[in-house]
Amino acid sequence: MTTSAPTDRRNLAVIKALTYLMFAMFAMTTDSVGIIIPEIIKTFRLTLTAAGTFQYATMGGIAIAGLCLGQLADRIGRRPTIVVGLTLFAVASYLFAVGEAFVFFAILMGVSGIAIGIFKTGALALVGDISTSTAEHTSVMNRAEGFFGIGSIVGPAILARLLTNGLSWKWLYVIAGSVCLLLIVMALRVKYPKSSRATQGADTNRTMHALTNPYVLSFSMAAFLYVGIEAAIYVWMPTLFASYRGSAVWLATYSVSVFFLLRAAGRFVGAWMLLRFRWDAVLTLFSGCILLCFLLGVIGGAEWAVYVLPASGLFMSVIYPTINSKGISCVPKAEHGAAAGVILFFTCVSAVVAPLVMGAVSDATGDIAHGFWLAAALAVVLFAGLLFNWLFTPTRAVLQQQDVTEYSGQAAAAR
Repeated sequence: MTTSAPTDRRNLAVIKALTYLMFAMFAMTTDSVGIIIPEIIKTFRLTLTAAGTFQYATMGGIAIAGLCLGQLADRIGRRPTIVVGLTLFAVASYLFAVGEAFVFFAILMGVSGIAIGIFKTGALALVGDISTSTAEHTSVMNRAEGFFGIGSIVGPAILARLLTNGLSWKWLYVIAGSVCLLLIVMALRVKYPKSSRATQGADTNRTMHALTNPYVLSFSMAAFLYVGIEAAIYVWMPTLFASYRGSAVWLATYSVSVFFLLRAAGRFVGAWMLLRFRWDAVLTLFSGCILLCFLLGVIGGAEWAVYVLPASGLFMSVIYPTINSKGISCVPKAEHGAAAGVILFFTCVSAVVAPLVMGAVSDATGDIAHGFWLAAALAVVLFAGLLFNWLFTPTRAVLQQQDVTEYSGQAAAAR
């Protein structure tokens, strides 16, 4: 099947802007949960485990949608999938303003997670339609995740400002819902690539195809390992530095913010790098640097960790979007939504399971540092897998084939 991208450059720019803003918008809420949880505990007098429902409900909703609804983008098209997901997210966001009960809020978190899973898989499938090669696909994906990084900085900053002014955390969702309305208008007005309609048709169980595809599964496991490593940073690093009284107290205080800033900046740099250097070599180098950061952190204790763990954000920057992109690019465009959903499922499972296991290990040993030893072990496995991929290039043939069969028409049109 030969596809073509819209020739109108302005239209293509709007499509990319829509994609990037979707990533930034949902990051505003998902990465603000850590600040919302203390407010929920104070309001409803909950335990940490009960308050953590906000995190688990959101990630669980995304995981369910990714696995069960990921193929919607392939079956009914990119536009309907994106509009349905954004609409559901906007409704859930506005309903936060009228809620008062914890159970009601938890249900809305789950619904918003499902909505994110729907429109994100649609957006991920759309990335393939607007790319002219698997290499450009990876570059666009890194820029999209860079905007996610911006959202993960902006959201908590807005929330902190709201709380400082005595306003409820619920206003963050009202703001996100309003941004969502703008995105819905953009999604309805923009001209989509022809390939997004060509993928419509009968249900051929694309999700099962993706689940049994060895390349998709391999990249899904890589995503699982990476997210487990990253979760150690944004979930448990503040606890690790809670009693730190060394010479870099200021860095310990803002360690998570520094991590997110470096991760966001690194993704924009990575979008440039991955068009000029071999992606498998870049991932191997950066995963090795991540492993080194964690080893230095656990061996040197908090005095070293306060420097190297936040710095790991620079090296983590390109890992997830590139893994995601290559996993999706290993299948035809007609199955991009399903492949994106499978990888998203493993991502969210790791975002729930890894912090729980690290917390349990730390509780059992009485030291949060042991949770970071577990994260370092995950970094060892991830580095070994990416080193194997670089040395033996098992995906080179299939990616080259996709460039010929799925992107050659777009590349010619772009020229």
